[in-house]
Amino acid sequence: MTAPAPPPAPHSRFWQRLIALTRKETRQLVRDPSSLAIGILLPIILILIFGYGLSLDVKNAPMAVVLEDTSPTAVQAVSGLQLTPYISPVMLTSMHDAEALMHQRQVDGIVRVPGDFSRRLAAGDASIQVIVHGADANKAATVLRYASGALAQNALRLADRGAGGAAPGIGVVVIEQRLWFNAANTSTWYLVPGLIVLIMTLVGAFLTALVMAREWERGTLEALFVTPVRPVEILLAKIIPYFGIGMAGLLLCLVAARFLFEVPMHGSLAAIVVSAMLYLLVAVAVGLVISSVTRNQFLASQVALISSFLPSLMLSGFLFDLRNVPTVVRIVGQALPATYFMELIRTLFLAGNVWSLILRNCAILAVYALVLLAVARFVTRKRLD
Repeated sequence: MTAPAPPPAPHSRFWQRLIALTRKETRQLVRDPSSLAIGILLPIILILIFGYGLSLDVKNAPMAVVLEDTSPTAVQAVSGLQLTPYISPVMLTSMHDAEALMHQRQVDGIVRVPGDFSRRLAAGDASIQVIVHGADANKAATVLRYASGALAQNALRLADRGAGGAAPGIGVVVIEQRLWFNAANTSTWYLVPGLIVLIMTLVGAFLTALVMAREWERGTLEALFVTPVRPVEILLAKIIPYFGIGMAGLLLCLVAARFLFEVPMHGSLAAIVVSAMLYLLVAVAVGLVISSVTRNQFLASQVALISSFLPSLMLSGFLFDLRNVPTVVRIVGQALPATYFMELIRTLFLAGNVWSLILRNCAILAVYALVLLAVARFVTRKRLD
C-alpha cells in the first residue's frame, strides 16, 4: 500500500491560487469592457474647479537674474524686474547656479547680464540675455514678454540718460531671447507627456474601482471569501491585469509622443518606465480602496472620477502652473500623487535626467504606493458585512 502524497507546500498553493484568480480576472476583463458612468455631481465639480481653481494668468514668475557685471549701470539695467508684479527676481552671480535652478524648475527663466555689459554699453552694443523655460509654450511666451518689456523700459531710460549728457556714449541695449526645453515653442510638447498621467489614472484608478465594485455588488467576492483564497491573493489578481493594461497604455503614449507628435525624449527610458510603474501602483491602489469602501458601481465610478481623474486633469499642473492658483487649491494639488508624476514625466521628456528631482519624486510616489496598498489590504477583509 503506497503512502499518501505529501500536501503541496503553502507557497505553491499561493501561486496556484494567484494564477487561477489572475486568469479569471483577465478573461472577465476581455469579455466585459467597463462602461464609465457619469453622475450629476460632475457638472458641480467642474463649475467649482473652473470657477475657483483655474487661472491662466502668470504672476510672480521666478526669474534668476545673473549679474556677472555688478556695476551700478548693470544693476539699474535689471531693476525694472523688481517693479513688476509678474516677475519675482532671484539675484545670483553664477550662471551655473541659475542653470541648476532652471533644471529643477525652481525658476521659470534666466536674465543674464554679461561681465562686459558696462564697457559694451558705453560702446553702444550692450546686450542682456533672457532665457525662458519653454516646456509650457504659452507660459513661456508670457514670461518672455513680461521680462523683455521690463528690461526694455530700463534700456530706454539708459539711452535717455546718454542723450541728456549724464552718461555719454550709451547706446541701445539689445535683448537676446532663447527658449530652453521646447525649441519648437509648441504646447504639444508640453501636453503630450501629461497625457500619460491622465491615461494611467483612468486605467488604474477609474477602471479598477469600477470592476472591483462590481465584484462586491454581484457577490462574487463573498463567494471567494468562503474558499481558501486570501485577501492578498484577491488584491494581487485584481492588480495584475490592470497593471498590464496601464503599461500597454504607457507604451502607446511613448510611441505616439515620439513618432506621431515628435516630442523629444531627453531623459532615460528606464527612468520613465520605473516612475510610470510606481504611479500606476498608486492609481490601482486608489481604485482598490475606493471600491472596497463604496461596494457599488455607480458610487465607485463617481468617487473615482471626482477624487482621481478630475484632480489629475485640473490640479496636477497638466493645464496650468499651480503657483498661480489660490493657496488652498495649491495645497490640494501638492497633495496629489499625479502632481509629482506630472512634474517627473515632463522633466524626463523635455529636460533630461535631473536626478535630484527624479529621485525625490520617485521616493514620494513609492511612499504613496506603499501606504495606499496597505490601506487597500486593510479595507479588503475576508468577512461578510
